[in-house]
This record gives sequence, structure tokens and C-alpha cells, in this order.
Amino acid sequence: MDTKELLARVKADNIRFISYQFTDVVGSVKSVDAPIFQLEAALEDGVWFDGSSVEGFARIQESDMRLVIDPDTYAVLPWTPVDARRARLFCDIYTPDDKPFEGDPRGVLKRVLSRVTERGWVYNVGPEPEFFLFRRNGNIGIHPVPHDVGGYFDFSADDEAVRVRAALMDALASMGLEVEVGHHEVARGQHEIDFRFADALRTADNVLTLKYTVKAIAAQHGLTASFMPKPVFGVNGSGMHCHQSLFDTRGNNLFHDPSDEYHLSPLAYGFIAGQLLHARALSAVVAPTVNSYKRLVPGYEAPVYIGWAQTNRSALIRIPRHTTNRDKATRAELRFPDPSANPYLAFAAILGAALDGIDRGLIPPKPLNNINIYHLTEQERRKLKISSLPGSLAEALAELSRDQVIRDILGPVVYEAFHRAKAAEWDDYRINVSDWEVERYLEIA
Repeated sequence: MDTKELLARVKADNIRFISYQFTDVVGSVKSVDAPIFQLEAALEDGVWFDGSSVEGFARIQESDMRLVIDPDTYAVLPWTPVDARRARLFCDIYTPDDKPFEGDPRGVLKRVLSRVTERGWVYNVGPEPEFFLFRRNGNIGIHPVPHDVGGYFDFSADDEAVRVRAALMDALASMGLEVEVGHHEVARGQHEIDFRFADALRTADNVLTLKYTVKAIAAQHGLTASFMPKPVFGVNGSGMHCHQSLFDTRGNNLFHDPSDEYHLSPLAYGFIAGQLLHARALSAVVAPTVNSYKRLVPGYEAPVYIGWAQTNRSALIRIPRHTTNRDKATRAELRFPDPSANPYLAFAAILGAALDGIDRGLIPPKPLNNINIYHLTEQERRKLKISSLPGSLAEALAELSRDQVIRDILGPVVYEAFHRAKAAEWDDYRINVSDWEVERYLEIA
């Protein structure tokens, strides 16, 4: 929308404050708040802020940064009080000399998307972020006690979890997300809310919107929402499966080929091959926390092994079964991202890997149809040339450091900042003494 339309909407919505939002390299949402009378000037001149304290942003001697507002991202924050109603606008980050800042994650995604736009394509993503709702444990924080005892797709006519999920879906819809479905997931207290696929930039904005909206509405119900990949030992963790496709500007699905056995085009095969080739390095970006690798283990429906298949949920990339007269639904589901990832960097990296496969004309290995990879022995996997994802954040970071394609996608500024932050996270975890260690070794060592 243009400036005039935005100002009219703000007035009609009785907005008192604006939150100008962006993320650091690890995906934390940052906000610069201002009263509404400053909006018109901000739209013209941007919003200046000190970037020296933001992970991955400017050094102290060059700290000034400028936020350039994206008017199309306007949304009212529905949990804010009527007499202090607040709206948000996502922003791009520029340097003082009016150039896009290389360390801006949203800018990284826009750069990669420009390569797609040049070809007359549109990269669509439909993510499936999962999360847990936990009961609060007094004033000292939380103990991970699930909010309910439901299971996969469970329904109860008088279920508090259903009411909370309905409130979440209402809030998300009011913020512009096209919510398609919400349901209980496998583990107790685990939920999923899916929204309609869109181009990757809008979808990344929507993922961030979903995360902080879910947290805000959950807090209003006295609950804590967590997108932690594996908050509870012994149950399924929370992933963010990403359904992906390439369309042309006329709305045709470029993945679809009716003559192919799996209804996939050569473009789709190159796309898949690129993501498989770079999967180990991609892990650091799409599963970016120490905790992510406690989800990526056998036995809990999370992918561990690198391969693709039709309908096989043990594969890293799943091709949903083709449905007659639904050619636009042909897509590739990437199953190892989780919701702790920065969505801008995650989508940029997986798209860049796919483009590498397309540009090099790569062909993926044979699909692993009708094979439960989890049940294969190591020898059987080796015979089928099935490799594994990294087993830890440290291993994933090492793979990222060796993959020049993915490093180039991120750019040197983001790569160095991201790697530095995540290496520090791993080192902090490495030297920490856990309850498990104390219980296991205190008396026997």
C-alpha cells in the first residue's frame, strides 16, 4: 500500500504507537517503538537506531543504522489495549550512506529472491510451525508441564486447549495471515497452526508474526508457548516442515510434469538434488540451536537421513502424493527445519541450495519409496548411499564452514556473525554441567 493508504488505515484503527520491527542474525525480533505522530516522517526519512548492540549488526564505531519501512507489512497487534493500540511494520535495514545493510537477514532473503525474480519465477513456501503450550510454575519460571493430555488431531467438546488454539487463530487472522487449519499434534501440549503458502518474503514475515502472536495470546491465558525444537525428553519435538514450489508469473506450477512418474519436472529434480547436496551445511541454518539436534534423532518422526521419497515421512524431502486436477499442489516438503530458525536466513539458504542444483543440472538419487529408513542397518544405509544429517550443532557449523555455496548465499557479514554467535552457543553448552551429568556421575565417579 502507499503512504496515503497506510496513514488512513492507521487513523481508522485508532493506532497510538508503531513498532518498527526487524531481526538479528539468530532470528530474535527487535523493535523500535514510536508514537503515531512520528509515522509520516518515518515513512519519508526512515527510523534511525543504534545497531552496535544487535547481533550481527554494525561495529561500535559505525553504529548508526536506518530502518526503511515496508508499508505492506502493516498489522494491528490484537493483544494491545484499546487505549494504547499498537501496530507493527517490518523494516529493511540500510546503512547511513543509503545502501542495503549486508547484515540484514531480510535483505539476505531479498537478494536470493531477486535471482528467482530475474528468471520470471516465484518461490512459494508453506511452513508448518509446531509449538508447545506449557502451564506456568509460579513466579520462578516454568517447568515443562504440558497444558493438555491430547494426542494427534484429538478433539474434545470442552477442551481448554481448543479454546486457546481458537483464540490464537483469531488473532493471527486479524493480523493478515490466511489461517488454513489448527490442530493438536502428537505430543501432549503440542499444537500446529498452518497458514496459506505465499512468496518466501511474505511467508518469513508471517512466521515471525505467528511466533510472537502465539506467545502473546498464550500469556493472556496464563500459559507459556515454546517453539523450542525439543522441550520434553521422550516425546516428539517441534519442527517447521516447509512445503516449497516454484511458479511462473502466470501462476503455473513449474514443478509439475504430467508425463513424469512422480509428476515432477526436470526443474523440480534439480531443486531437490541441490537441497540434498547441501543438506549437511543447511542444517546449521535451518536447525540452528543446540537443542535442534535432540529433535533430529530416530524414533520421533523427525528426519535423520539424507534422501527423498514420495509420501515417505522418514525421508528428508517428501513429495506429497499427486492428486488429479490439483497440479498447483505439486511441491517438495523439506522436513528438517525447525521453528527456532531465523526464517529469512532459512528460506534464503534452502532456496540458494536449490538454485545451485538447478543451475548445475543435478539429478537426485533414486527415491526411497516404501523404505522405512529408520529400520535400516548402518550397512544397509551405506549400500544405498544414504548419509546422515549432522548429529550436533558443532558438526553442522563445521559443515557450513566448508560449504562455500551456502556461505555465499548468507554473505560474509551474516556468515561471520551467525557462525560467531552459534559457536559461542555451542561452547557455552559444551562446558555447562547438566542435571543428567550430576545424577549419573556425582556418586559413582
